Amino acid sequence: GKKELVSFFTSGCNLCARDFRLMREFYVGNAKRNFVQLGISLDQNRQDFDTYQQLVKLAVPADQRFPVYWRNAPGHKDNFGVIQSQPTHFVINTKGQIVWKREGSFQPEDWD
Repeated sequence: GKKELVSFFTSGCNLCARDFRLMREFYVGNAKRNFVQLGISLDQNRQDFDTYQQLVKLAVPADQRFPVYWRNAPGHKDNFGVIQSQPTHFVINTKGQIVWKREGSFQPEDWD
């Protein structure tokens, strides 16, 4: 298994946009390490998610893009339960266990 950083967000969330900039920097700097980085959109409306995806394609260099999924998509399942805050981040270890959770924006010490 791989370590995973899974982040829940909404397309109109300013704190989420800030965190995703940090995540893109981390993604580029650590692309060769044994980890997976995912974004999970909590947008209620599919159109909001699609518009977000189009903006990312226009504004973010390809090497900085990591997979992003719409949580309300047919067939999407996860075990994270109700997400109260946007953004909410989880780190999952190689055994599939949640080892860290941040509700709200990243803090400087989170990157240690």
